[in-house]
Amino acid sequence: MGNLTATKLTDDGTTTELCCAPVTQSILDEEHAEALAGLLKALADPVRIRLVSIIAAAPTGEVCACDLPELVDRAQPTVSHHLSQLVKAGIIEREQRGKWAWFRLLPGQLCAVCTALGGTAIGG
Repeated sequence: MGNLTATKLTDDGTTTELCCAPVTQSILDEEHAEALAGLLKALADPVRIRLVSIIAAAPTGEVCACDLPELVDRAQPTVSHHLSQLVKAGIIEREQRGKWAWFRLLPGQLCAVCTALGGTAIGG
């Protein structure tokens, strides 16, 4: 899945990199439209949105896979499927530690969605 990038001129005259130009201010080319649609598709599920929210809100910035089924009231195989879709989309990343996987948010792709839809970049 491609990344969406653009730059914005800040008030002090420097440029800052955005994840993509807002769709309300420019026309997306086919490649960027497909990348944005892929991200939106990956997020277009209530369980996935909840998983992203749980991971993003974790005090340590990461969550063990062992805790997620109970937090979203879903079976472990269902949670694993949703996590793999979010990893594939580049929204979260997975790190194996012993027998457990740990997940943390990769803000770049969420930034792309937010910025492309005319919002403020996450963390920026």
